[in-house]
Order: sequence, then C-alpha cells, then structure tokens
Amino acid sequence: MNHPHDLRQPLLTDLEMRLAGIADRARAADEAGELPPENWREVVDSGYPQMFHPVTLGGLALDGVTQARAMETLARACPSTFWSATMSVLVCVKLISTHGNLDDHRDLIGSLIDGRRLACFAVVERTSGSDPGTYATTVRRRGDHWVVDGEKSRVTNATSADVAVVFARLPEHGDGWCYAFVDLGQERVHTYDIPHLGLRAMPWGGIVLDGAHVHARDVVPLRLERLSDAMAWGWLFISIAAIAIAESALDCAVRHARSQVAFGRALGHMEAVQSALAQTRVEIDAARLLAYRCAWHRAQGRLVPDLVGMLKPYATEMAVRATSRAVQVLGAHSLTPGNPVERLYRDAPMNVIGGFASNRLRDLVAGQIGLPPTYQPFDWLDGTGLDLDPRGLTGAAGT
Repeated sequence: MNHPHDLRQPLLTDLEMRLAGIADRARAADEAGELPPENWREVVDSGYPQMFHPVTLGGLALDGVTQARAMETLARACPSTFWSATMSVLVCVKLISTHGNLDDHRDLIGSLIDGRRLACFAVVERTSGSDPGTYATTVRRRGDHWVVDGEKSRVTNATSADVAVVFARLPEHGDGWCYAFVDLGQERVHTYDIPHLGLRAMPWGGIVLDGAHVHARDVVPLRLERLSDAMAWGWLFISIAAIAIAESALDCAVRHARSQVAFGRALGHMEAVQSALAQTRVEIDAARLLAYRCAWHRAQGRLVPDLVGMLKPYATEMAVRATSRAVQVLGAHSLTPGNPVERLYRDAPMNVIGGFASNRLRDLVAGQIGLPPTYQPFDWLDGTGLDLDPRGLTGAAGT
C-alpha cells in the first residue's frame, strides 16, 4: 500500500486539473459578485476538503507542506472561491474537531468535509475589530437549551453558510467565553450582505442572532487565550491567498513585459522593469518558504505564534506591493475592468485586513522578541520643565 506522501504530486496535479473550470469562471464570478454553484461542487469533487484532516475524520492525513501547496492551487484558480471553501473545510472543521466532542459532532464534521454543509467563523462585530474585549454577543442558558444574542459582521460565508462557529461571551462562566455551533437556518437568525471592493465573489456579510437556539452540546467553553489557536489557521490560509495573488500578478506582468514593445525594445529589457519583477520574485519565494514552515508545524499540532505572526503581515503586504508593481508594468491596461491584474489589485488588500490587521500581529511578534507586551503610562512633560507654572518662572526671573 502506498504511503500517503507517495500520493502528494499526483493529488496536486489532479487537483489543478479539477479546478480548471473554477479558474475559467473567476472573471465572471468577480463581475457578478457571486460564486457559481458549480465551484463548490468542483471543490468537493476534487478532494480538497479531505486534504486537511486525519484519516479518522475521513481525511487524507497529508503533511503541512502538501496542504499549503493545495491551498495555493485553489487560490491561484480563484481567490474568492478559496476564501469561501477554506474557511469552511479547514478553519471551521478544525475548530469543531479540536474544541468540540467527536462523539457529539462527528456528523457535523462529516457533513462539512463531504460538502453537504458550508460553515462560517463569526468573530468580529459591527462596531468592534480585533479587540475581543469589545465584543457583546452572548450565549445564555434558557431552559433545556441555550440562546445566542448579538450581531457578527464582516463574516466570510455569512449569507451562504448552513452553520456558524460563533465566538461569544458566556456569562454563566463568569467572564468566560465560548464557541457556539449555531444552525443558521432557524427563524431567529438574519443574515445580510456587505458590498466589498476585493474578493467580490466571496460571500461576505453579517449575522444577526436574536435569541437563536443552540443545543447544550454545541456550546463549548473556551479560554480567551485559545482564540489565537483558531486564528492561526486563518492567518495561514490568508497568507497563502496573498502568495497566490502575488504569483498571479507576477505572471501577468512577466507576460506583458515580454510581449509589449516600447521605445524600440520589449519592456522586459528595461532595467527598472527587470528590477521590479525580480524583487517580486524574491519576496514571493520568501513568503512561500515561511508559509511552508508554518504549515508544517500547524499540521503537527504546534501553534507557532511567532512564525505565523510574522508570516501574515509580510505575505499580505507583499501581495499589495506585487500587484502595485504589476500595475506599473502594465500601465493603463491593468486598471481596465476585466483585466486579471485589475481584479488582483482589488483582491490583495482584503488579505491585509482579514483576520486581524497587520499592526495587531506586529504587537504579537514584538512580544515574542521580548518587548513590553502591555502599555506603560508615562508623562510626556515630566523632566522637560514644561509642567512648571510659568507665573512662578516669571517671578523668579524678576527677582
């Protein structure tokens, strides 16, 4: 019997072939602002959802680097499809399988892996960003069940998901927190769409929970510090989306530089163009190697906050630079609707702000290298003399 690692390249080659239709529909999906139903079917049929999970859950038990390569393959085909699918089959399934009870949640996990259901991860709120201390959504006991009240915003798959993993306060546990696995098909749930500049085909919106019912087994108490465990998978897949976007932008720029003639020679002969695209090549490969390192450790069950905290800001901001350079090489062509670079130029910034903004993650990295983790109050005026009473100074001078 072949070891799973012997199947890596055939699996990735087959995955690329099966996702060709998704790539062909990427432009139309962006223009329509909606993912075609056949995209989800092709993702499921390709075996992509099984690539992230152990055999005991119906997965393929692939190593982390192979998982990262599979993610980039789908993200190259269509970043919007990648975001929607990977949020469900990777992030949400990992949350449920890690924090839930397999005896209680095996059917839910199976339905997400085999594509019968789609999931979303509802964390931030309409007036709150990356600071959990500002979140107001709560889960409370009511009789033999629990209810969820609150509103979550800027949620991938909000308008199309069947189930949500909701991060919420749990007052019965003091100042506690929980994950609640909520059926979004019930009457006490309302979802709405949020228009967005990039990743336009990705379902993105808000969820209003007005006493939404949830079974007791689907309320999982959680320590706040464990939120980063869930976010680490998100930061990894967002970084890989950025790497894929940058690689696609570089391909477009190189093709244009080879074929476009200006001032009697191909653009690719010009030193400034060569320098810009060579720099992009270096930055993409650096980000990819760090992503492979993170993916390897995550697949082994390690959190590696230092690595993923560096990866996400670097990779996502690198993709913005890469698409900007592609715009410079293509010129006006690149900003014409329908041009692949125009779409990539809009998609890239979405990864920068997704899953916590860059500066918040830089705080995490700063703490890892020994810098003060908390704000220390100080007085800007102390020691400058500016805090002295000017009347007293005037009197002293006159004396």
